[in-house]
Amino acid sequence: MAHSHDVFREALAGKQIPLLTLDNRWHQLFTQAQVEVPGEIKRGEARLNELIRKQGRLNTQCKEARRMKRKAMEEIMKLAGEMGENPNPRLEKLLEEKKKLIRECNDMLDDYREEMYHLPEEIERVNQRLMLITMDICYRRIAQNTREIDAISRWLKEIRMEIKKNMVRKEESEQANFDLYSYMHNIFGAEVMEIFDMKYNPEERRRAHEERIFRSRFVSRRG
Repeated sequence: MAHSHDVFREALAGKQIPLLTLDNRWHQLFTQAQVEVPGEIKRGEARLNELIRKQGRLNTQCKEARRMKRKAMEEIMKLAGEMGENPNPRLEKLLEEKKKLIRECNDMLDDYREEMYHLPEEIERVNQRLMLITMDICYRRIAQNTREIDAISRWLKEIRMEIKKNMVRKEESEQANFDLYSYMHNIFGAEVMEIFDMKYNPEERRRAHEERIFRSRFVSRRG
């Protein structure tokens, strides 16, 4: 498997790989193709979903922290204007609280950025690993299906050859029966041959055979 992963990794080099667990086509590989999902795929899927949710959560938290910081800065500007006209301890206290809130927002943003710094790289690594496992599974399934297709093709070829041989033997036997029956009919006459007509009538068999051939050719031309 390691060797195949190296080959697949080279094939994927420089290509943009979609996030597999968010791509419905990836899920269909295992549902429509009726491929059993191994534990390694399930673990990779769970890990990738966990990282994607974490990234979404951190993005939301960053937006909220920036929103709080922006609002605090607007309020600081407003308080600074009011204090210029009428400074008092209450406004100074509010101003310090807003400054403290901005520092807290900055700390939160630093923490979020630090968490998010390596997250895209980790997501890409897990996603590529999941893609390599998927490609390996699909490759093996295709190889297995190809072997089955080849085996069935060989079987069909052998059966067709056997059918052709049997058709030739059947026609030869029918012709032999017809010749024997005609010879006996000419020697013994119709009255003696009536007892054989109850079990075998080459004329009827030949007509039935010709009708079957005609119907099969007519149907094939219509198809």
